[in-house]
Amino acid sequence: MKKLIIGKKLGMTQIFSEEGEAVPVTVIEAEPSVIIQKKTQKTDGYDALQLGYGRIRQKNVSKALQGHFGKANKGFFRVLREFSAVPDDYELGQELKVDIFQAGDYVDVLGTTKGKGFAGGVKRHGFRGGRATHGSMFHRAPGSIGASAEPSRVFKGKRLPGHMGDVRKTIQNILVMGVRPERNLILVKGSIPGCKNSYVVIRQAIKMGG
Repeated sequence: MKKLIIGKKLGMTQIFSEEGEAVPVTVIEAEPSVIIQKKTQKTDGYDALQLGYGRIRQKNVSKALQGHFGKANKGFFRVLREFSAVPDDYELGQELKVDIFQAGDYVDVLGTTKGKGFAGGVKRHGFRGGRATHGSMFHRAPGSIGASAEPSRVFKGKRLPGHMGDVRKTIQNILVMGVRPERNLILVKGSIPGCKNSYVVIRQAIKMGG
């Protein structure tokens, strides 16, 4: 059975290893995720699971979603996420809790990075910029990007100023430093994408035998 769950990033702190070394960790709150729908090759053309997270009141859910949630009969949820998995390994309405993971496991964490708005080339791509003295008049501007008469256009993919952040990011092979089942918390080593209180997906690491 593939290990997967939805969580909410609470922030970062540090813990001490058995050797006394301070280790930075991200604390993720992972209340039980409920299997809302099982998708199969026969009915949907592919195998997947749909999980719900973050219980909310019925009045805050549309009529269509109320009917959708009603099939599992486990309440109503704020977040829905889909996972590629073998549906036969799970039951409709089954709750996946944080204790499916344990210290020493490796996981992949998927989240949405912080949005930075419009950013210039220096901040967005790490460009060096021009000299700051002798009246250069060229400091943080991108400079000439033209391609002369042939092909008389800027190629797609050119690194230029533009919208920065707010993209889906996956951090692979993160070590689980600890699990607190009584508080629905999981502690992973290092940082993960997203701001505080943003939702993330935690799954068994693919490249570590998952």
